[in-house]
Amino acid sequence: MTKMNKNVIKKVKLDDVAEKAGVSKTTVSRVLNNRGYISEKTRKKVHDVIEELNYQPNEIARSLFINKTFIIGLIFPTTTNPFYGQLIFHLENISESLGYKVLLCNSLGREDKEREYLRMLQRHQVDGIISGAHNRGIEEYNNSSLPIVAIDRYLSEDIPVVSSDNYDGGKKATQLLIEKGCKQIIHINGSPELETPANLRKKAYEDVMKKNQLHPITYINQNNYIERLFNENPNVDGIFASDDLIAAQVVREAKKRNINIPNDLKVIGYDGTEIAELLISELSTIQQPIKEMAELAIKLLMSQINGESLSQIEWQLPIKLIEGETT
Repeated sequence: MTKMNKNVIKKVKLDDVAEKAGVSKTTVSRVLNNRGYISEKTRKKVHDVIEELNYQPNEIARSLFINKTFIIGLIFPTTTNPFYGQLIFHLENISESLGYKVLLCNSLGREDKEREYLRMLQRHQVDGIISGAHNRGIEEYNNSSLPIVAIDRYLSEDIPVVSSDNYDGGKKATQLLIEKGCKQIIHINGSPELETPANLRKKAYEDVMKKNQLHPITYINQNNYIERLFNENPNVDGIFASDDLIAAQVVREAKKRNINIPNDLKVIGYDGTEIAELLISELSTIQQPIKEMAELAIKLLMSQINGESLSQIEWQLPIKLIEGETT
Protein backbone atom coordinates (compact mmCIF):
# COMPACT_ATOMS: atom_id res chain seq x y z
CA MET A 1 0.00 0.00 0.00
CA THR A 2 1.48 3.30 -1.13
CA LYS A 3 1.41 6.19 1.32
CA MET A 4 0.31 9.50 -0.12
CA ASN A 5 2.47 12.52 0.64
CA LYS A 6 0.52 15.39 2.10
CA ASN A 7 1.65 18.99 2.21
CA VAL A 8 1.70 19.97 5.85
CA ILE A 9 1.20 23.68 6.44
CA LYS A 10 3.26 24.67 9.44
CA LYS A 11 1.89 27.50 11.52
CA VAL A 12 4.50 30.20 11.94
CA LYS A 13 5.28 30.88 15.59
CA LEU A 14 6.83 33.81 17.37
CA ASP A 15 9.96 31.68 17.89
CA ASP A 16 10.33 31.37 14.10
CA VAL A 17 10.18 35.15 13.67
CA ALA A 18 12.74 35.68 16.44
CA GLU A 19 15.13 33.08 15.01
CA LYS A 20 15.00 34.41 11.45
CA ALA A 21 15.30 38.04 12.59
CA GLY A 22 18.18 37.17 14.90
CA VAL A 23 16.52 38.70 17.96
CA SER A 24 14.94 37.42 21.16
CA LYS A 25 11.26 36.51 21.52
CA THR A 26 10.95 39.40 23.98
CA THR A 27 12.12 41.83 21.28
CA VAL A 28 9.55 40.49 18.81
CA SER A 29 6.82 40.87 21.47
CA ARG A 30 7.88 44.44 22.15
CA VAL A 31 7.73 45.26 18.45
CA LEU A 32 4.28 43.69 18.11
CA ASN A 33 2.94 45.48 21.17
CA ASN A 34 4.87 48.72 20.63
CA ARG A 35 6.29 48.60 24.14
CA GLY A 36 9.74 49.63 25.32
CA TYR A 37 12.59 51.08 23.32
CA ILE A 38 13.39 49.35 20.04
CA SER A 39 15.74 50.82 17.44
CA GLU A 40 14.23 51.57 14.05
CA LYS A 41 16.67 49.16 12.42
CA THR A 42 15.56 46.28 14.67
CA ARG A 43 11.90 47.23 14.34
CA LYS A 44 12.15 47.20 10.53
CA LYS A 45 14.01 43.87 10.54
CA VAL A 46 11.29 42.25 12.68
CA HIS A 47 8.47 43.68 10.56
CA ASP A 48 10.18 42.48 7.37
CA VAL A 49 10.42 38.94 8.75
CA ILE A 50 6.79 39.04 9.93
CA GLU A 51 5.73 39.98 6.42
CA GLU A 52 8.02 37.41 4.79
CA LEU A 53 6.78 34.56 6.98
CA ASN A 54 3.19 35.82 7.01
CA TYR A 55 3.19 35.58 10.79
CA GLN A 56 -0.23 36.11 12.44
CA PRO A 57 0.08 37.18 16.09
CA ASN A 58 -1.96 35.36 18.71
CA GLU A 59 -4.44 38.08 19.70
CA ILE A 60 -5.50 36.28 22.87
CA ALA A 61 -1.92 36.02 24.10
CA ARG A 62 -1.29 39.62 23.07
CA SER A 63 -4.33 40.87 24.98
CA LEU A 64 -3.24 38.98 28.10
CA PHE A 65 0.24 40.48 27.81
CA ILE A 66 -0.90 44.10 27.61
CA ASN A 67 -4.20 43.66 29.50
CA LYS A 68 -6.21 44.98 26.53
CA THR A 69 -8.31 43.32 23.83
CA PHE A 70 -8.50 46.41 21.59
CA ILE A 71 -12.21 45.71 21.12
CA ILE A 72 -15.06 48.12 21.86
CA GLY A 73 -18.65 46.99 22.24
CA LEU A 74 -21.45 49.03 20.66
CA ILE A 75 -25.03 48.50 21.84
CA PHE A 76 -27.75 50.25 19.82
CA PRO A 77 -31.49 49.62 19.40
CA THR A 78 -31.33 49.43 15.61
CA THR A 79 -29.07 49.99 12.64
CA THR A 80 -31.92 50.88 10.27
CA ASN A 81 -32.55 54.31 11.77
CA PRO A 82 -30.42 56.80 9.78
CA PHE A 83 -29.22 58.57 12.93
CA TYR A 84 -27.92 55.36 14.51
CA GLY A 85 -26.57 54.12 11.19
CA GLN A 86 -24.50 57.26 10.62
CA LEU A 87 -23.38 57.37 14.25
CA ILE A 88 -22.22 53.74 14.18
CA PHE A 89 -20.38 54.41 10.90
CA HIS A 90 -18.34 57.17 12.55
CA LEU A 91 -17.78 55.20 15.77
CA GLU A 92 -16.38 52.27 13.79
CA ASN A 93 -14.16 54.47 11.63
CA ILE A 94 -12.73 56.38 14.57
CA SER A 95 -12.17 53.17 16.55
CA GLU A 96 -10.34 51.59 13.58
CA SER A 97 -8.07 54.63 13.30
CA LEU A 98 -7.07 54.07 16.93
CA GLY A 99 -6.36 50.38 16.41
CA TYR A 100 -9.65 49.13 17.87
CA LYS A 101 -12.21 46.74 16.44
CA VAL A 102 -15.89 46.92 17.34
CA LEU A 103 -18.52 44.34 18.27
CA LEU A 104 -21.89 45.71 17.16
CA CYS A 105 -24.93 44.60 19.16
CA ASN A 106 -28.38 45.37 17.73
CA SER A 107 -30.78 45.13 20.68
CA LEU A 108 -33.95 45.82 18.64
CA GLY A 109 -35.20 47.86 21.58
CA ARG A 110 -35.63 44.68 23.66
CA GLU A 111 -34.59 44.69 27.29
CA ASP A 112 -33.66 41.00 27.30
CA LYS A 113 -31.38 41.38 24.27
CA GLU A 114 -29.74 44.50 25.66
CA ARG A 115 -29.06 42.78 28.98
CA GLU A 116 -27.65 39.66 27.32
CA TYR A 117 -25.46 41.69 24.97
CA LEU A 118 -24.07 43.62 27.91
CA ARG A 119 -23.21 40.38 29.71
CA MET A 120 -21.70 38.93 26.54
CA LEU A 121 -19.44 41.96 26.05
CA GLN A 122 -18.26 41.68 29.63
CA ARG A 123 -17.49 37.97 29.17
CA HIS A 124 -15.46 38.77 26.07
CA GLN A 125 -13.54 41.34 28.13
CA VAL A 126 -13.95 44.20 25.70
CA ASP A 127 -12.03 47.31 26.72
CA GLY A 128 -15.15 49.47 26.87
CA ILE A 129 -18.74 49.94 25.73
CA ILE A 130 -20.64 52.72 23.96
CA SER A 131 -24.38 52.37 24.33
CA GLY A 132 -27.29 54.19 22.75
CA ALA A 133 -29.86 51.55 23.71
CA HIS A 134 -33.25 52.33 25.15
CA ASN A 135 -34.28 50.20 28.08
CA ARG A 136 -34.42 51.39 31.68
CA GLY A 137 -33.51 49.62 34.88
CA ILE A 138 -30.77 47.33 33.60
CA GLU A 139 -28.66 46.79 36.70
CA GLU A 140 -25.74 45.42 34.69
CA TYR A 141 -24.84 49.01 33.75
CA ASN A 142 -24.56 49.96 37.43
CA ASN A 143 -22.59 46.85 38.30
CA SER A 144 -20.23 46.88 35.33
CA SER A 145 -16.55 47.45 35.96
CA LEU A 146 -16.02 48.33 32.30
CA PRO A 147 -15.66 51.88 30.99
CA ILE A 148 -19.00 52.88 29.44
CA VAL A 149 -20.19 55.96 27.56
CA ALA A 150 -23.85 56.56 26.73
CA ILE A 151 -25.09 58.46 23.70
CA ASP A 152 -28.36 60.30 24.24
CA ARG A 153 -29.33 57.92 27.07
CA TYR A 154 -29.22 58.10 30.87
CA LEU A 155 -27.97 54.64 31.86
CA SER A 156 -26.88 55.39 35.43
CA GLU A 157 -25.74 58.30 37.57
CA ASP A 158 -22.08 57.44 36.99
CA ILE A 159 -22.06 56.79 33.23
CA PRO A 160 -21.11 59.81 31.09
CA VAL A 161 -23.62 60.93 28.47
CA VAL A 162 -22.96 62.55 25.10
CA SER A 163 -25.83 64.31 23.32
CA SER A 164 -26.66 67.29 21.19
CA ASP A 165 -28.21 70.37 22.80
CA ASN A 166 -31.72 68.94 22.65
CA TYR A 167 -33.35 71.85 24.45
CA ASP A 168 -31.87 74.39 22.06
CA GLY A 169 -32.93 72.19 19.14
CA GLY A 170 -36.51 72.01 20.34
CA LYS A 171 -36.52 75.74 21.01
CA LYS A 172 -35.21 76.66 17.55
CA ALA A 173 -37.63 74.29 15.80
CA THR A 174 -40.68 75.67 17.61
CA GLN A 175 -39.61 79.28 17.25
CA LEU A 176 -39.15 78.83 13.51
CA LEU A 177 -42.73 77.54 13.10
CA ILE A 178 -44.08 80.44 15.15
CA GLU A 179 -42.04 82.95 13.14
CA LYS A 180 -43.56 81.44 9.98
CA GLY A 181 -47.04 82.24 11.30
CA CYS A 182 -48.13 78.85 12.66
CA LYS A 183 -50.75 78.93 15.43
CA GLN A 184 -51.67 75.28 15.99
CA ILE A 185 -48.33 73.56 16.32
CA ILE A 186 -48.12 69.88 17.27
CA HIS A 187 -45.07 68.03 18.50
CA ILE A 188 -44.49 64.32 17.82
CA ASN A 189 -42.23 62.72 20.41
CA GLY A 190 -40.88 59.31 21.38
CA SER A 191 -41.90 57.46 24.51
CA PRO A 192 -41.80 59.74 27.59
CA GLU A 193 -40.83 56.69 29.68
CA LEU A 194 -37.34 56.64 28.17
CA GLU A 195 -34.73 58.40 30.27
CA THR A 196 -33.05 60.38 27.52
CA PRO A 197 -31.80 63.93 26.95
CA ALA A 198 -34.02 63.92 23.84
CA ASN A 199 -36.99 64.55 26.13
CA LEU A 200 -35.69 68.12 26.39
CA ARG A 201 -36.95 68.68 22.84
CA LYS A 202 -40.50 68.32 24.13
CA LYS A 203 -39.74 70.49 27.17
CA ALA A 204 -38.40 73.27 24.94
CA TYR A 205 -41.43 72.99 22.63
CA GLU A 206 -43.82 73.37 25.57
CA ASP A 207 -41.87 76.30 27.04
CA VAL A 208 -41.81 78.22 23.75
CA MET A 209 -45.49 77.53 23.06
CA LYS A 210 -46.57 78.75 26.51
CA LYS A 211 -44.33 81.81 26.25
CA ASN A 212 -46.19 82.72 23.04
CA GLN A 213 -49.63 82.01 24.57
CA LEU A 214 -50.12 78.93 22.38
CA HIS A 215 -51.48 75.56 23.49
CA PRO A 216 -48.93 72.70 23.30
CA ILE A 217 -50.15 69.33 21.95
CA THR A 218 -47.87 66.28 21.88
CA TYR A 219 -48.49 62.98 20.12
CA ILE A 220 -46.48 59.85 20.97
CA ASN A 221 -44.91 57.87 18.15
CA GLN A 222 -47.17 54.80 18.31
CA ASN A 223 -50.49 53.27 17.14
CA ASN A 224 -51.30 55.08 13.86
CA TYR A 225 -50.53 58.39 15.52
CA ILE A 226 -50.14 60.34 12.27
CA GLU A 227 -53.60 59.50 10.97
CA ARG A 228 -55.10 60.31 14.37
CA LEU A 229 -53.17 63.57 14.51
CA PHE A 230 -54.67 64.81 11.24
CA ASN A 231 -58.15 63.46 12.00
CA GLU A 232 -58.26 65.03 15.46
CA ASN A 233 -56.61 68.33 14.49
CA PRO A 234 -57.98 69.50 11.11
CA ASN A 235 -56.58 73.01 11.66
CA VAL A 236 -52.99 71.96 12.40
CA ASP A 237 -50.60 74.28 10.55
CA GLY A 238 -47.25 73.32 12.06
CA ILE A 239 -45.63 70.03 13.10
CA PHE A 240 -42.34 69.57 14.92
CA ALA A 241 -41.27 65.91 14.61
CA SER A 242 -38.67 64.40 16.94
CA ASP A 243 -36.77 62.84 14.03
CA ASP A 244 -36.58 63.11 10.24
CA LEU A 245 -38.23 59.75 9.57
CA ILE A 246 -41.34 60.88 11.43
CA ALA A 247 -41.25 64.19 9.58
CA ALA A 248 -41.10 62.30 6.27
CA GLN A 249 -44.15 60.25 7.26
CA VAL A 250 -45.99 63.46 8.14
CA VAL A 251 -45.17 64.94 4.73
CA ARG A 252 -46.35 61.79 2.98
CA GLU A 253 -49.65 61.73 4.90
CA ALA A 254 -50.20 65.43 4.21
CA LYS A 255 -49.75 64.86 0.47
CA LYS A 256 -52.26 61.99 0.60
CA ARG A 257 -54.75 64.44 2.10
CA ASN A 258 -53.93 67.12 -0.49
CA ILE A 259 -52.55 69.42 2.20
CA ASN A 260 -50.12 71.88 0.66
CA ILE A 261 -46.66 72.07 2.24
CA PRO A 262 -45.52 74.66 3.25
CA ASN A 263 -48.50 76.93 2.46
CA ASP A 264 -51.07 75.11 4.61
CA LEU A 265 -48.76 73.01 6.81
CA LYS A 266 -45.15 73.56 7.84
CA VAL A 267 -43.02 70.64 9.00
CA ILE A 268 -39.63 70.45 10.69
CA GLY A 269 -37.75 67.32 11.72
CA TYR A 270 -34.72 66.47 13.84
CA ASP A 271 -31.35 64.74 13.22
CA GLY A 272 -30.25 66.04 9.80
CA THR A 273 -28.59 62.80 8.72
CA GLU A 274 -26.87 62.40 5.36
CA ILE A 275 -29.43 59.80 4.25
CA ALA A 276 -32.37 62.04 5.17
CA GLU A 277 -30.77 64.93 3.30
CA LEU A 278 -30.32 62.70 0.27
CA LEU A 279 -33.87 61.30 0.28
CA ILE A 280 -35.78 64.33 1.60
CA SER A 281 -33.55 67.20 0.58
CA GLU A 282 -36.33 69.76 0.98
CA LEU A 283 -36.98 68.95 4.66
CA SER A 284 -36.35 71.58 7.33
CA THR A 285 -34.60 69.98 10.28
CA ILE A 286 -32.46 70.37 13.36
CA GLN A 287 -29.09 68.88 12.49
CA GLN A 288 -27.20 67.00 15.17
CA PRO A 289 -23.37 67.02 15.02
CA ILE A 290 -23.25 63.24 14.60
CA LYS A 291 -19.57 62.88 13.73
CA GLU A 292 -18.55 65.17 16.58
CA MET A 293 -20.75 63.18 18.99
CA ALA A 294 -18.99 59.99 17.90
CA GLU A 295 -15.55 61.60 18.30
CA LEU A 296 -16.39 62.84 21.80
CA ALA A 297 -17.83 59.47 22.86
CA ILE A 298 -14.65 57.68 21.74
CA LYS A 299 -12.47 60.31 23.43
CA LEU A 300 -14.32 59.90 26.74
CA LEU A 301 -14.18 56.11 26.49
CA MET A 302 -10.42 56.14 25.78
CA SER A 303 -9.87 58.42 28.77
CA GLN A 304 -11.61 55.89 31.01
CA ILE A 305 -9.77 52.95 29.43
CA ASN A 306 -6.49 54.73 30.19
CA GLY A 307 -7.51 55.20 33.82
CA GLU A 308 -8.22 58.92 33.61
CA SER A 309 -11.06 60.54 35.56
CA LEU A 310 -13.66 62.65 33.75
CA SER A 311 -14.40 66.23 34.76
CA GLN A 312 -18.18 65.90 34.28
CA ILE A 313 -20.92 63.40 33.51
CA GLU A 314 -22.94 65.11 30.78
CA TRP A 315 -21.68 66.69 27.55
CA GLN A 316 -23.84 68.62 25.05
CA LEU A 317 -22.79 69.63 21.55
CA PRO A 318 -24.42 72.47 19.57
CA ILE A 319 -27.11 71.81 16.97
CA LYS A 320 -27.74 73.62 13.68
CA LEU A 321 -31.04 74.75 12.17
CA ILE A 322 -31.36 73.74 8.51
CA GLU A 323 -34.26 75.57 6.88
CA GLY A 324 -35.61 73.77 3.83
CA GLU A 325 -38.75 73.95 1.73
CA THR A 326 -41.14 72.38 4.27
CA THR A 327 -41.27 75.55 6.37
